[in-house]
Amino acid sequence: MLNLSTELARRQRENLYRHRRTLDSTTGTRALINGQEHLAFCSNDYLGLANHPAVVAAMQQGASRWGVGSGASHLVSGHSSAHHALEEELADFLGRPRTLLFSTGYMANLGTIAALCKRGDSLFEDRLNHASLLDAARLCQARMQRYAHNSVTALATRLAASTSDTRLVVSDAVFSMDGDLAALPQLAQCASQHDAWLMVDDAHGLGVLGRQGRGTLDHYGLDHDQCPILMGTLGKAFGTFGAFVAGSETLIEYLIQHARTYIYTTALPPAVAEATRTSLKLLQAEEWRRQKLQTLIKRFRQGATQLGLTLMDSTTPIQPLLIGNSAKAVAMSEALLQQDILIGAIRPPTVPDGTARLRITFSANHTEQQIDQLLNALEAVA
Repeated sequence: MLNLSTELARRQRENLYRHRRTLDSTTGTRALINGQEHLAFCSNDYLGLANHPAVVAAMQQGASRWGVGSGASHLVSGHSSAHHALEEELADFLGRPRTLLFSTGYMANLGTIAALCKRGDSLFEDRLNHASLLDAARLCQARMQRYAHNSVTALATRLAASTSDTRLVVSDAVFSMDGDLAALPQLAQCASQHDAWLMVDDAHGLGVLGRQGRGTLDHYGLDHDQCPILMGTLGKAFGTFGAFVAGSETLIEYLIQHARTYIYTTALPPAVAEATRTSLKLLQAEEWRRQKLQTLIKRFRQGATQLGLTLMDSTTPIQPLLIGNSAKAVAMSEALLQQDILIGAIRPPTVPDGTARLRITFSANHTEQQIDQLLNALEAVA
């Protein structure tokens, strides 16, 4: 029998133990913890919309009209006109026939992959894919083959050897712990050549990349035919909560009938859908937010290079500082906290052994002066 105490002790001994910090402030560039304010660089609120007055007002108005819960699953009585309007607006934004809302990104990935693949089918996943994509493969019991990170050559070799009737290639678009982009044009071509579906998780690209924030596929100029299955989350650049899958009319209808994480769970609160409809409008209209992010990223990378810090190859708001040793990463995170800088230490098993890091993320609400404050703090503790 698993000894829980022994396992917890092992995690502490190996500097892998995770601690929760309780915030007494809203999501933003500053975090109040135990009465002390810290400059925060660890949120996925990339565009700074989580506390936008118009988004907050839409949430409040939505709660006044719809209440605070949906009351049931979408297929029972939980699908409101607010949900339906958001699905249609997201589909129009992405240039896809339809979208389908899920309660979380994790549930969207689990439900979609398990609905499309079964025992005897083959799944091909990037080695650095998000945990939800890997767990989905285990859930559906298809044969999962992981290829070397961003290696289309390795993927092609595995696809060519596959004899499965159903083959699904799945990749993050922006890798959440590294910040780099998948080679999506090459992945799309490879999948097409081997008669495989391509599913892309664009949780960290939507809102940040592409025209008006349409995401990584738009950034590369890829269309619906090249990538028929797109998953996106609403809890990052959109600043709200939830997720969706976008695709053809047939795909969405199939998921409504077969995706267990859609069928057997309570729908998002309609008020959240109303808030997201507002954030979607802001996301498209306010190009300055994406421009501001690029300015901040450039300033940080230039400063970090001057300090001799080891950054990973990323042009996105995810800017990991590679440390390597877990104990050292934790120590640096704690030292930064003493300077009122909040950045999490990311360690195995979230990242491969020997690649512990500080995962630094930026928001359009950060200032250039705050970037300089971060660089000064990093210089002091490096």
